Amino acid sequence: MNSVPLRGVPPVGLTTLALSLALAFGMTVTPALAQERAASSGTPAASPESAPPVARLQAVTITGGILGDLSPVYAGGQVATGGSLGLLGAEDIMDTPFSTMNYTSELIHDQQARTLADVIVNDASVRNLTSTGGFGEDFQIRGFAVGSGDVSVNGLYGLVSSSRVPVQILERVEVLKGPGALMRGIPPSGSVGGGINVVTKRADDEPLARATLGYMSKSNVTAQVDLGRRFGEDNAWGVRINGVKRGGEYTLRGGDQGLEMGAIGIDYRGDRLRWSMDAIHQGDEIEGVRSQIGWLSTLTELPAPPDGRVDFYPGTRLTQRDSTIMSRLEYDFTDNISGHIGVGYREGYNRQVFPVNVISATNLGRQSVDANGNFFVNTTFYDSYSETLSTDAGLTARFQTGPVGHRVALGVSYLDQEAGNAYTQGAGAVASNIYNPSHLLPGPSTRPDPVKASQTGLTSFAISDTLSFVDDRVLVTLGARRQTVDVDSFAATGAVSSGYRATATSPLVGIVVKPWEHVSVYANMTDGLTRGTIVGPTYANRDEILAPYKSRQYETGVKVDWGNVITSAALFQIARPAGQADDNNVYGYFGEQRNRGLELAAYGEVMPGLRLMASAAFTQAELTKTQNGVNQGNRAAGVPARTYNLGLDWDTPWVDGLSLNGRVIRTSSLYLNNQNTLGLPGYTRFDVGARYRTQIAGKDVVLRANIENLADRRYWLASGSFATNAAGRTYMLSGSISY
Repeated sequence: MNSVPLRGVPPVGLTTLALSLALAFGMTVTPALAQERAASSGTPAASPESAPPVARLQAVTITGGILGDLSPVYAGGQVATGGSLGLLGAEDIMDTPFSTMNYTSELIHDQQARTLADVIVNDASVRNLTSTGGFGEDFQIRGFAVGSGDVSVNGLYGLVSSSRVPVQILERVEVLKGPGALMRGIPPSGSVGGGINVVTKRADDEPLARATLGYMSKSNVTAQVDLGRRFGEDNAWGVRINGVKRGGEYTLRGGDQGLEMGAIGIDYRGDRLRWSMDAIHQGDEIEGVRSQIGWLSTLTELPAPPDGRVDFYPGTRLTQRDSTIMSRLEYDFTDNISGHIGVGYREGYNRQVFPVNVISATNLGRQSVDANGNFFVNTTFYDSYSETLSTDAGLTARFQTGPVGHRVALGVSYLDQEAGNAYTQGAGAVASNIYNPSHLLPGPSTRPDPVKASQTGLTSFAISDTLSFVDDRVLVTLGARRQTVDVDSFAATGAVSSGYRATATSPLVGIVVKPWEHVSVYANMTDGLTRGTIVGPTYANRDEILAPYKSRQYETGVKVDWGNVITSAALFQIARPAGQADDNNVYGYFGEQRNRGLELAAYGEVMPGLRLMASAAFTQAELTKTQNGVNQGNRAAGVPARTYNLGLDWDTPWVDGLSLNGRVIRTSSLYLNNQNTLGLPGYTRFDVGARYRTQIAGKDVVLRANIENLADRRYWLASGSFATNAAGRTYMLSGSISY
């Protein structure tokens, strides 16, 4: 990959790479390395709201993490020094042969994030494919889609909402770039671009009682309470309770976005035994859903995007309920051998008043929006449910064989998921336009209950060994996961209509070399395995289950810890079968999508009180090995060639407790189809904010104000062959008091 010509990007040769690395590593103003990060103290970190005014989080340990403790926070408090990698355990980022980001609760609070999508967009390698208030949230990592249903919680898949994940339950957000099949097994939908794991809140040693009241334009109000206590000998027992209520018009004119969420986390931490349990209930009520929209295949240019408050389909509605309970037990059999078992169960259902574009008011065949934004829309009911049982267990042993250290891990995982749906189409349609939408007609006269549509079983067994040489200056990780995918599709009568059972092995080879104390050079080769897609309702082979497929990543990079700033650069290639429709609108895997890229990042505290998060990604997404050479060499749909992020957060010197922040997100143009005949222009989004920490009547108070899309920029967001208008200028105000 010394000379990889990216479309729309200068060739990445050795000289260009060297200059890029020099630029990335020269961003810090620190003249010399700072002292070593403090060793973990074993005491929980104080919540940002409970700290004295302008105090920064220190690098201390928070108990209750995956396979032990959460990693200390890094300088500036916005990210952590490491995170969980499932089977491979929780390790410092300088010791892992992967590119990762680990966001803290401080960043979540200070940016007034509402859902998971607001957190992960801080990295240029990650982009949101959908805007706020939609039927769901989809992401993109390294140019490949990752749905909310593939997000794991405390290491277990299938236990969070398949629509959106509220941040009020989150302590950490851990992002892995690239396939993670070895670490946690196959995600339910088989994402290969990366993995997202969220870690739920635990009670700290310091008692917490915090109330927050928030306002978001145009008239959306949120009330939240966050309570935490530890008790018993040595504060062994802990309870953390969170409750949220939200409602009112939000980013779409005339719409209403509501949320009711309650969560309780209980944990026990002993000398050798650690146990935790979480119970979460989430209810979303959205009237006026920000929907995606399809376009005529003959278009060569999309019409200009409408105002970000325009609802394409007035009358849409989403009602969603999710209930989850999960538990995890960890035990240290000896000082060097530990085991864990985790289990969780989730029930979820969606009721949707759903729009479908059709040819005319009487012809309900498939049709899309024309160059002037005109379309006909039919009202349908699309309801669904899912029931998921997810488990994970493993053993970890550390030992020496002569001069070589070993960390051997054995793991087994099992996921069983039943899904059902009911799709009911209305009798007529109404003419509409994206600039002047018409209200949907009343829905069908009947609304049958969802029936079982699929049963998915994902079983895997894994082994890994991380070998350490030369005083841990060289780390080699070898591993493999044997995975079985068992999927059945059911007809409306309840009979099995199709299915398959397939088994494959996903290997991993990773190496980290530390030529100097604060420098890590790494490389990895890993495979991902994806269960076959269940074809969606817009294709001629609707509900067909496609066979599973493999993907492979090669990656190499370098990380440098300057003491208060970490810089990194990575080169990667991911290749996987490409999913697309043929000339008969039959969806299948025709050819291969190969994404090659260069990623640069820098984050930390460049000087006392000034925090930085900067990143850039250059991606060549190319279609290769296509059927009969169709679209061979074209850019893959939906993947921008260049993305940039720059975020600064500054504690002002003239007012104690006052901090200002700003963020720029730039995404270049992309194609909306694999034929490369229809493109979307790039966009730049500016966000600004301020917060003030003070005391009122002896109570710690934090006031925050943020504006997203400051310039009220109108732009399209693309997901596959669909697009939606991004949210316009959005104001967010909140006040928190700890008492």
